Amino acid sequence: MADSEEHQHYFTAQPASDADRRTINIPLAGTTYAVQVARGVFSPDRIDQGTSVLLRHAPQPPTTGTFLDLGCGWGPVALTMALRSPQASVYAVDVNERALDLTRRNASAVGADGVRAKLPDGVPADVRFDLIWSNPPIRVGKPALHDLLRTWLPRLSASGEAYLVVQRNLGSDSLHRWSSEEFAAQGLVTTRHTSEKGYRILQVSRAG
Repeated sequence: MADSEEHQHYFTAQPASDADRRTINIPLAGTTYAVQVARGVFSPDRIDQGTSVLLRHAPQPPTTGTFLDLGCGWGPVALTMALRSPQASVYAVDVNERALDLTRRNASAVGADGVRAKLPDGVPADVRFDLIWSNPPIRVGKPALHDLLRTWLPRLSASGEAYLVVQRNLGSDSLHRWSSEEFAAQGLVTTRHTSEKGYRILQVSRAG
């Protein structure tokens, strides 16, 4: 697959490639489910390694609250959050309409009733998040990535936490430094939660 096609999921609202939608069996929250995937969406045939690291090492979500999967793709993170915390409201946000359609289909298929798949503008401005999990779209480049994080991380609730998985050779340590400096004035502290297989999980939470 050409690089431009491989990465179009990061920034294309309507992917030009054929969907080639198909069903695969995937373990989510301790159970194997049949879900739909397609071309033109991030990791179209499996759960990618970074997301797997995030799902293994992020702490158990609260039983209730408002959660965010930022850059949801076909939905493995949002589905896991909703399956682990059935009483929570889970926003699955992506710019890619195909990704949102798949996430809605998959949420219905696995019984993840709390999932709300939305474009960024579809999330009410006053919503605050008790938990954010994200495998953020690093390949959009630093300016776009930084704008993305500036938009969503300050929307953490007073006790909210964010967990971001970033590959070390794609700039996890520089993102850690940037986040620490960028959000300090807003009372957000960035720390390294854990590392595995060349990935870092960064934790962002409110000071105090």
